[in-house]
Amino acid sequence: QVPLVESGGGLVQPGGSLRLSCVAPGFTLDYHTMGWFRQAPGKEREGVSCIRSDDGSTYIADSVKGRFTISRDNAKNTAVHLQMNNMKPEDTAVYYCAADPGPCGAYWYPRFGSWGQGIQVTVSS
Repeated sequence: QVPLVESGGGLVQPGGSLRLSCVAPGFTLDYHTMGWFRQAPGKEREGVSCIRSDDGSTYIADSVKGRFTISRDNAKNTAVHLQMNNMKPEDTAVYYCAADPGPCGAYWYPRFGSWGQGIQVTVSS
Protein backbone atom coordinates (compact mmCIF):
# COMPACT_ATOMS: atom_id res chain seq x y z
CA GLN A 1 0.00 0.00 0.00
CA VAL A 2 1.27 3.41 -0.99
CA PRO A 3 0.14 6.38 1.12
CA LEU A 4 -1.78 8.89 -1.00
CA VAL A 5 -2.40 12.44 0.20
CA GLU A 6 -5.11 14.60 -1.40
CA SER A 7 -5.38 18.38 -1.32
CA GLY A 8 -7.27 21.21 -3.00
CA GLY A 9 -10.87 20.52 -2.08
CA GLY A 10 -13.32 23.00 -0.66
CA LEU A 11 -16.36 25.11 -1.44
CA VAL A 12 -16.85 26.71 -4.86
CA GLN A 13 -19.74 28.44 -6.57
CA PRO A 14 -21.39 26.95 -9.66
CA GLY A 15 -19.29 27.76 -12.69
CA GLY A 16 -16.15 28.02 -10.61
CA SER A 17 -12.95 25.96 -10.59
CA LEU A 18 -10.93 23.83 -8.23
CA ARG A 19 -7.72 21.84 -8.66
CA LEU A 20 -7.27 18.63 -6.74
CA SER A 21 -3.82 17.16 -6.20
CA CYS A 22 -2.74 13.75 -5.01
CA VAL A 23 0.81 12.93 -4.03
CA ALA A 24 2.54 9.74 -2.96
CA PRO A 25 5.28 10.97 -0.64
CA GLY A 26 8.49 9.04 -1.04
CA PHE A 27 7.21 6.81 -3.84
CA THR A 28 7.68 6.80 -7.60
CA LEU A 29 4.72 5.11 -9.20
CA ASP A 30 6.18 3.79 -12.42
CA TYR A 31 3.85 1.63 -14.55
CA HIS A 32 0.83 2.63 -12.45
CA THR A 33 -2.55 4.09 -13.01
CA MET A 34 -3.49 7.00 -10.76
CA GLY A 35 -6.85 8.62 -10.74
CA TRP A 36 -9.92 9.92 -9.01
CA PHE A 37 -13.21 8.53 -7.83
CA ARG A 38 -16.04 10.39 -6.15
CA GLN A 39 -18.94 9.51 -3.92
CA ALA A 40 -21.94 11.71 -3.32
CA PRO A 41 -24.27 11.16 -0.34
CA GLY A 42 -26.53 8.18 -0.95
CA LYS A 43 -24.79 7.22 -4.19
CA GLU A 44 -22.22 4.65 -5.22
CA ARG A 45 -18.60 5.54 -5.73
CA GLU A 46 -17.94 6.38 -9.38
CA GLY A 47 -14.82 6.71 -11.47
CA VAL A 48 -14.06 10.27 -12.59
CA SER A 49 -10.74 10.11 -14.37
CA CYS A 50 -7.44 8.23 -14.50
CA ILE A 51 -4.04 8.41 -16.15
CA ARG A 52 -1.23 5.92 -16.78
CA SER A 53 2.25 6.84 -15.61
CA ASP A 54 4.04 5.11 -18.51
CA ASP A 55 2.18 6.07 -21.67
CA GLY A 56 0.01 8.95 -20.42
CA SER A 57 -3.23 7.38 -21.60
CA THR A 58 -6.27 8.82 -19.90
CA TYR A 59 -9.91 8.22 -19.19
CA ILE A 60 -12.52 10.88 -18.41
CA ALA A 61 -16.08 10.03 -17.38
CA ASP A 62 -18.79 11.38 -19.67
CA SER A 63 -20.34 13.33 -16.79
CA VAL A 64 -17.25 15.55 -16.53
CA LYS A 65 -15.85 15.42 -20.06
CA GLY A 66 -15.01 18.87 -21.37
CA ARG A 67 -14.90 20.31 -17.85
CA PHE A 68 -12.33 18.22 -15.96
CA THR A 69 -8.74 17.53 -16.99
CA ILE A 70 -6.30 15.07 -15.42
CA SER A 71 -2.54 15.45 -15.50
CA ARG A 72 0.46 13.90 -13.80
CA ASP A 73 3.88 14.88 -12.52
CA ASN A 74 5.89 13.65 -15.48
CA ALA A 75 9.25 14.04 -13.81
CA LYS A 76 8.78 11.60 -10.98
CA ASN A 77 5.36 9.99 -11.37
CA THR A 78 4.58 10.93 -7.80
CA ALA A 79 1.58 13.19 -8.25
CA VAL A 80 -1.64 13.49 -10.18
CA HIS A 81 -3.86 16.54 -10.54
CA LEU A 82 -7.50 17.04 -11.45
CA GLN A 83 -8.42 20.45 -12.83
CA MET A 84 -12.15 20.98 -12.45
CA ASN A 85 -13.72 23.85 -14.39
CA ASN A 86 -17.30 25.02 -14.89
CA MET A 87 -18.31 23.07 -11.84
CA LYS A 88 -21.90 22.09 -11.17
CA PRO A 89 -23.81 21.29 -7.96
CA GLU A 90 -23.89 17.64 -9.05
CA ASP A 91 -20.09 17.57 -8.77
CA THR A 92 -20.50 17.80 -4.99
CA ALA A 93 -18.96 14.69 -3.48
CA VAL A 94 -16.05 13.28 -1.55
CA TYR A 95 -13.24 12.77 -4.04
CA TYR A 96 -10.79 9.92 -3.58
CA CYS A 97 -7.38 9.47 -5.13
CA ALA A 98 -6.35 5.92 -5.99
CA ALA A 99 -3.44 4.06 -7.55
CA ASP A 100 -2.59 0.56 -8.71
CA PRO A 101 -0.80 -1.21 -11.59
CA GLY A 102 -3.98 -1.95 -13.56
CA PRO A 103 -4.88 -0.36 -16.90
CA CYS A 104 -6.60 3.02 -16.99
CA GLY A 105 -10.11 2.95 -18.39
CA ALA A 106 -13.81 3.04 -17.67
CA TYR A 107 -13.60 -0.22 -15.72
CA TRP A 108 -10.57 0.64 -13.60
CA TYR A 109 -11.18 0.03 -9.92
CA PRO A 110 -8.16 -0.55 -7.65
CA ARG A 111 -9.83 -3.04 -5.36
CA PHE A 112 -6.50 -4.06 -3.84
CA GLY A 113 -4.61 -0.86 -4.60
CA SER A 114 -3.95 2.30 -2.65
CA TRP A 115 -6.57 4.89 -1.69
CA GLY A 116 -6.44 8.33 -0.19
CA GLN A 117 -8.60 9.40 2.74
CA GLY A 118 -10.92 11.44 0.55
CA ILE A 119 -11.46 15.17 0.26
CA GLN A 120 -14.72 17.10 0.26
CA VAL A 121 -15.72 19.14 -2.77
CA THR A 122 -18.89 21.23 -2.49
CA VAL A 123 -20.42 23.23 -5.33
CA SER A 124 -23.01 25.63 -4.02
CA SER A 125 -24.05 29.24 -4.21
